[in-house]
Amino acid sequence: MKQLSLEQELRSNAYPGRGIVIGRTPDGTRAVAAYFIMGRSTNSRNRVFVEDGEGIRTQAFDPSKMEDPSLIIYAPVRVLGDQTIVTNGDQTDTIYDGLKKGLSFEQSLRSRCFEPDAPNYTPRISGILKVKDSTFHYAMSILKSNDGDPDSCQRFTFSYENPKAGEGHFLHTYQHDGSPLPSFAGEPKPVAIPDDIDAFTGLLWNSLNEDNKVSLFVRSICIADGTCETRIVNKNS
Repeated sequence: MKQLSLEQELRSNAYPGRGIVIGRTPDGTRAVAAYFIMGRSTNSRNRVFVEDGEGIRTQAFDPSKMEDPSLIIYAPVRVLGDQTIVTNGDQTDTIYDGLKKGLSFEQSLRSRCFEPDAPNYTPRISGILKVKDSTFHYAMSILKSNDGDPDSCQRFTFSYENPKAGEGHFLHTYQHDGSPLPSFAGEPKPVAIPDDIDAFTGLLWNSLNEDNKVSLFVRSICIADGTCETRIVNKNS
């Protein structure tokens, strides 16, 4: 598939929902991961990302306005040894616990399906990066309903071994805005990845719809030694 412009993909879509980008910098030395959330309701927009150990969690910006925390308060990013987990829900914990028990990324997700938020049935999207001994590979997963059928879950996992320098993949929850919201379709989109973490952060944040964007997390990991840099941007501050 032809490499796409991440900026164009975001600017042309007012509501991709929640999105994960994973890839490798053009110089080949760093693995990168990004996760963003968007919101249409007051409850969804009333959030910020905060650091939590080596990962992050969502938190109510104004606790007095929090209506239902069940699908919006979770840890999107957790780290287990040389593996970084990034997801759009509490399946982060499911993957983390599964890996600790010796299960694979895909096996850990067998106990989960899409979110129970009828009529949207938001897909659960997940990613995992493994940086070890100067090697890097990653995988992405989407669990989605079969065209809105709550009794049918479709499971797709995409693995990228020794990914190409300068390329990443973009997976998001919704094709576009709508009622109900149409689930993402197809493979994760191949996109260009810049070298500089601040340039990458700025590209993502500035390309997201101004009304709907809520928070952004970006991490860059040195493939040689595992050291990392992190950026967090919150609309509410």
